[in-house]
Amino acid sequence: MAKVSANIKIKGIVQGVGFRPFIHRLVSQSGLFGNVKNTAFGASLVLEGEKEEILTAIEKIRENAPALAYIESVEVTFSEKLFGFSDFKIAESEIGERKTLVSPDVATCPDCLRELYDKNNRRYRYPFINCTNCGPRFTIIRDIPYDRKNTTMEKFPMCTDCGEEYGDIENRRYHAEPTCCETCGPEVFFLGKDGKRAEGDAFSLAREMIKRGGIVAVKGLGGFHIACDAQNPDAARLLRERKHRDEKPFAIMCRDASEARKFAEVSEDEEKHLISHRRPIVLLKKRRREDFSHISENGYVGIMLPYTPVHHMLLEEGLSAVVMTSGNISDLPIIYKDEEMYEKLCDVCDGFLTNNRDIYMRCDDSLIWVKDGKEYFARRSRGYVPYPVTVEGISGKILACGAEQKASFAMSRDHHVFPSQHIGDLKNLETLENYEEQISRFERLMDIKPTSLVCDMHPDYLSTEYAEKRAKKEGIPLIKVQHHHAHMASCMADNGYFGKCIGIIWDGTGYGLDGKVWGAEFLTGDYKDFERRGTILPIRLPGGDRAAKEISRIGKALLCGVGKCEDESIKKLLELNINCPEVTSMGRLFDGVSAILGICEKASYEGQGAILLESLASEDEEKVYPYTVSEKDGMYVFDWRDMISEIAEEKDISSAAAAFMNTLVSMSGEIAGRISRDTGIRTVALSGGTFQNMYMLTRLEKKLSDMGFNVLTHHRVSCNDEGLSLGQLLIGAEKKI
Repeated sequence: MAKVSANIKIKGIVQGVGFRPFIHRLVSQSGLFGNVKNTAFGASLVLEGEKEEILTAIEKIRENAPALAYIESVEVTFSEKLFGFSDFKIAESEIGERKTLVSPDVATCPDCLRELYDKNNRRYRYPFINCTNCGPRFTIIRDIPYDRKNTTMEKFPMCTDCGEEYGDIENRRYHAEPTCCETCGPEVFFLGKDGKRAEGDAFSLAREMIKRGGIVAVKGLGGFHIACDAQNPDAARLLRERKHRDEKPFAIMCRDASEARKFAEVSEDEEKHLISHRRPIVLLKKRRREDFSHISENGYVGIMLPYTPVHHMLLEEGLSAVVMTSGNISDLPIIYKDEEMYEKLCDVCDGFLTNNRDIYMRCDDSLIWVKDGKEYFARRSRGYVPYPVTVEGISGKILACGAEQKASFAMSRDHHVFPSQHIGDLKNLETLENYEEQISRFERLMDIKPTSLVCDMHPDYLSTEYAEKRAKKEGIPLIKVQHHHAHMASCMADNGYFGKCIGIIWDGTGYGLDGKVWGAEFLTGDYKDFERRGTILPIRLPGGDRAAKEISRIGKALLCGVGKCEDESIKKLLELNINCPEVTSMGRLFDGVSAILGICEKASYEGQGAILLESLASEDEEKVYPYTVSEKDGMYVFDWRDMISEIAEEKDISSAAAAFMNTLVSMSGEIAGRISRDTGIRTVALSGGTFQNMYMLTRLEKKLSDMGFNVLTHHRVSCNDEGLSLGQLLIGAEKKI
């Protein structure tokens, strides 16, 4: 049979995941000749041999690709022209228009862990052990193709031994770009309170300091963490005092899943995510809400497992669980540069476990719930970014700039949308600079020069200001998108849905078409347009923005609405209507009810009242308070006054918290049903930060499903404002700006 040649283009995540070595081994065993190389779009493969053998090899590539690889497409072109190959080899990378996908950072694999603790292995206890199946990716990459010279490992030339492994087709480190050892790679060291390098084993020094109740900064993949003994309440309180983080929950890093079970219940699905190569922080239910109150005051505790050799080596010799919180100053981005570490954390930390491998991309830990066996994101970051969200049917290069709280951005190329990692709240210069820097780096890494911009309608968001200035400077179109429309579109895109839907969009704050604050919205529409079909009776905020922190003011305003407020100063403010703006915000309704029930009267972090209310709710309560839904100006309006009047008389807080949320579920079903009868729409999208409330989300999803609705919830991006940029981008693409 005559031989042919085949030019094969493989697109997807095929760089930095051991793909070329895998191809080399597979093809060499097949008797085919040719080469494989990294290219700007992914990997290029040329094979010569009989056509049937080539097709068999391609099928094996699809079926047996490395676990961390993602093959999106394979394009094959056959030709009778032969190049005369006499073997198969890995060719030099090709640079051109960048269309490849970059792998996220990956937790240490089992093979490397075995070597880490093997006394006979030359990398025994070497804290930067990695291979083609694990280690740093996104956080060290400066450019593509993914070659060592384009990463922060460039300054560490391989030694002879590592070079031989790198070139050995049978070795797990064949063409593993970050591969290194004690001879040629980075090193870990410990700095004392004075910033000077300490003598002795860095891990022993850090471990003993933590065990004595001290606080230590630990350099991770995407920035610094601050660690203390998770089982030492005094150490946690000291960290709160120094970090000015009074009540906001901490995350814990546990040595293994069995250790995690000492802090929380862990289901089979939750354990799968805990031990996965992505290693997110998983929000787990405590056995009792009051347990580990020094870590978390609510019913959940966020737990992750070690994902670098440094973490594994720290959690030894009696230290099995540490608080592992972001290394930053309140409201500022996570610190990732060595020169900033000591300067900014010297008043917080007693010591510093650090190293000399630079971080290029700042990246926080991801934070998830596990829902229906899948991720339900509170924060999509390390382990997932820069993995794209694939949305068929879109085209063009668009930059969506996100909102203000939980800021993110997203950019598109072909049918890929690349949501950014967690940025933080855009409320200060430092976070804005990080936001702009990450946009610039994404554009370079993905080779995307936006031809249009999308942003929120809010005139005071720094993301809106950025978009306006850039659009004007570069002379490119800009479209402004209503906040809750973007949330609805985000949930639709997350599910690959392109029809019309009803959006139940609940959050704290969003700039409405009327210039007022919205946040408890029932919408209908698609990516192109929307209509506001329902909301709640407006809530007045005595003192304006002050009420968002002093949420007892909201509770008193709600009580005034039913004639049960005893605070004369608040009553007077409302009567005179002095700085008492009206909002239709579900977040503020939760705040007010939390305050009325005495659960939380002053919020020290966003959503505190709502989070505590959920954690106190009785799981078995089925009671629903009385309420009315009226129709006004073509919209359905939920009147909360009867409900508040009942809540004001409640003595059982647990029952009241549950009944309040049950009432919202009942009301939502009623309004969705009415809208559906009016429009014929049978799909509902649930989005907005309020749907981080798992009690209400699961019950509302079930109710709507029982009513025959097709219910869309998030699973690829966050339901909060971090995921909103995806919706902005889809709206921008639809409007063809």
